Amino acid sequence: MESMIQVKDLKKVYKVGKQKVFALDSVSFTIEAGEFCSIVGTSGSGKSTLLNLLAGLEPPSKGSIKINNQMISKMSENQLVEFRKNHIGFIFQSFNLIPEMNAWENVALPLLFKGFSLDKRKRAAIKTLKILGLKDHILHKPNELSGGQQQRVGIARALVVNPDIIFADEPTGNLDSATSKEIMKLLQNIVKENHQTLIMVTHDKQIAEYADSIFHISDGKIIDIEKGSKKDETLN
Repeated sequence: MESMIQVKDLKKVYKVGKQKVFALDSVSFTIEAGEFCSIVGTSGSGKSTLLNLLAGLEPPSKGSIKINNQMISKMSENQLVEFRKNHIGFIFQSFNLIPEMNAWENVALPLLFKGFSLDKRKRAAIKTLKILGLKDHILHKPNELSGGQQQRVGIARALVVNPDIIFADEPTGNLDSATSKEIMKLLQNIVKENHQTLIMVTHDKQIAEYADSIFHISDGKIIDIEKGSKKDETLN
């Protein structure tokens, strides 16, 4: 299989006074195209730092990150902005929807930055919302939607640009267990059908089990990689 992400000897060091704190310490791994990976660990383990570095939101102190055959760890800020715009989708724990916008307007927002016309933005957003089972909620604003529906809108916003990679930061953190299971099965199906790579950070080991591979991180080091036990639990 083709490698989508290659990480070599990745380090992130913060200075606290005169002391160096290793948020990431010599991390190396490869993720294949179309793979669903979860990064699991307790608070302060380094999982969020790793996600930020992979997404180009923070620079590494040392080491390299190659995504889709492009060395993002060498890119300038402007190059990173372009790379994220063209290749990456984000799903957030807190949904990050704009309250004044309805569902399709929220989903269409990334397409505005890509220069799409209003008509193309609207058609693409509505199509994506329908795929996610929200055809009856296209004109609803966030406060008119349940938590699960809001997260589906958030997922639609990440998918509407057809990204190579989706980064999800605690995507079920604000959802109940039944809705979390529904969202995870939905994500499994979507990335499998579209052959997209999904990197998800979570502290919840049950949620992590939906991934193909689980990266266990502790004190800035990956201490184990295992297969997910729920990776075949896709929706019919």
